[in-house]
Amino acid sequence: MSALLILFVCLALGILCRRFTSLPEGIVPGINWWVLSVALPALVLALVPQVTVDAHLWFPVAGMYITFFGAWALFALLGKLLHWTPQRIGCLTLVGGFGNTSFMGYPLMEALHGKPGLSIAVIADQLGCFPLLAAGGIVVASLYSGKGTRATAIVRRVLTFPAFLALLVGVLVGMAGGWPPACEKVLLQIGQTLTPLALFSVGLQFRLQMRREETLPLLAGLGWKLLLAPLAVLALGLATGVGGLILTVGVLQSAMAPMISAAILADQHGLEPRLANTVLGAGIVLSLVTLPLGNLLLPAA
Repeated sequence: MSALLILFVCLALGILCRRFTSLPEGIVPGINWWVLSVALPALVLALVPQVTVDAHLWFPVAGMYITFFGAWALFALLGKLLHWTPQRIGCLTLVGGFGNTSFMGYPLMEALHGKPGLSIAVIADQLGCFPLLAAGGIVVASLYSGKGTRATAIVRRVLTFPAFLALLVGVLVGMAGGWPPACEKVLLQIGQTLTPLALFSVGLQFRLQMRREETLPLLAGLGWKLLLAPLAVLALGLATGVGGLILTVGVLQSAMAPMISAAILADQHGLEPRLANTVLGAGIVLSLVTLPLGNLLLPAA
């Protein structure tokens, strides 16, 4: 409960500070830089060597692919039936296809299932969600905004992302037997800054604006991200014999609120940024309720 309380408090502090205080210029990019370039790689380096190899670890990664490609197929179909613009289809594919599996997923999984759950969440994020965002997200954004794609830019983005490089190093360190205790402790202490700063940053960027014509797209985006996608992932897990903590974390990671970076990507490419921020804001609020409730219905071990 104390860990979940920290999430609410840090999120609320960010919202209140944005509303009632004068913030230093560039505070959000600065916080996000630390989280993405220092805290997240440190946490990956600390946790990945501790992951126990399991034949079912493919499942949380597959869940990220189902969430993304399912969103793309669903919103392309709805867009054709409802005569949505390409920009709206691209917007909903991005915010409905990518979950906040690191900024919110890591602290929530640690709060609900401790370090073992967090280790599985890292696998889902680093092998599933991030490579998809770096490649598939750019492709979707480019296609639906009318811009082209360059394979070299996509590959460069994946190979230069600090957390992805940390993942590769972490795998090698795990194969070699892990970090010395003192080194692991330092990495964990740096990584622990991720939770409060990430949620504070989410609060600073929180938006909840809505127009009547955006009601149906909003419901469609949230319906897929918070309900239908995790149900599809759960069905896959049950059908293939996955159970225990791996099933639980895989399903919950697929049920995370929309990813902030996906909304930023939609904004940068002119894919209905107002709708993207509305889905993002509503998803964050709702997921703080739906995720703990969903967790109660899933196996914990």
